[in-house]
Amino acid sequence: MPELPEVETVARDLRRAGLEGRRIVKVRVGWPKTVVVAPSGEFAKALTGATIQRVGRRAKYLVFDLADGRCLLVHLRMTGRFDLARDFRQRNAHEHVVLLLDDGTSVHYEDPRKFGRWILTDAPGRYLDTLGPEPLDPAFTAASFVARIRPHRRQIKPLILDQSFIAGVGNIYADEALWAARIHPARGSATLSRAEVTRLYRAVREVLRRGIENQGTSLGTASTNFYSTGGRRGRNQDALRVFRRAGEPCPRCGTAIERLVVAQRGTHICPRCQPGPT
Repeated sequence: MPELPEVETVARDLRRAGLEGRRIVKVRVGWPKTVVVAPSGEFAKALTGATIQRVGRRAKYLVFDLADGRCLLVHLRMTGRFDLARDFRQRNAHEHVVLLLDDGTSVHYEDPRKFGRWILTDAPGRYLDTLGPEPLDPAFTAASFVARIRPHRRQIKPLILDQSFIAGVGNIYADEALWAARIHPARGSATLSRAEVTRLYRAVREVLRRGIENQGTSLGTASTNFYSTGGRRGRNQDALRVFRRAGEPCPRCGTAIERLVVAQRGTHICPRCQPGPT
C-alpha cells in the first residue's frame, strides 16, 4: 500500500504536470464502487465544471481542493495510480476514473485491485480530522511525540501504524524507523525511555524524508507495485536497510536480518540491534 512518501510523490508529480488551476470538463467513471457517497453518474455530474485549485496530501490521501470550496479526496489503497495523456483514450480494464481537463490533458486513474476510493465532499474533516499529526510537520516535535506515546500501553509497531496516532506511516517505513532507532517492534510503548522515543521520532522523520527524496518505494516489477504518474518507479527500495531483506546482513552489525510477525504484519528486524522484550 502506498505510504506517506509514495502519496507525496504522486501529489508533487500531479502539481508539476500543471493540474492546479485547470477546469474539469468531462468525467468518466468505469467502476462505480470506486466512487464513495454519490452514485457514479451523480459524481461525474457534480465534478464536471469544477476547477482544481490545489493538489496536496493528508496522511495517505491525495487532496484536491476545488475552487468552489469542495474537496476531492483520493485514497490509492493497494494499487491505485495515475497516468496523464493528451486524449480521452478508450478505457482499459483497470481504468476506473478519467478526468478531461480544459487544456486537453486527461487524468487516468487505474487500480488493478479496485480498492482505491474517490470521495467528493464539502466536509473533508469527516475523513481527515480523525487522523493523527503529520510526522514531517514542523509542529510535530520530539516533545509532542513523547507526550502522545506516554498514555499508551501497546506494542510500538502497531501503535505507529495506527493512523489516528500518527499519519501516513505504513509497514515499510515502520520497520525502517524501528531499525534505525534500535527498537524491537514488539516492545511495549510504555517500556520505552524518553531517549528511545526521541530516537524513534528522529528515525520516523528521517526514513520518510528519504522515501520522498527517492520518490517512493517500488518493490519488484509486478503491476501491483507502486508506480507514480507515467509509470515511473520509485528508487527507495535500494535504500531499505531491513524491509524484505531477511537473511541479508544487517548494514550496521552484520547479523542476518530476520522476518517475524508482529500484530499480524510481516516484520523485519536485526535481532542483535533490536533485542526483543524481556
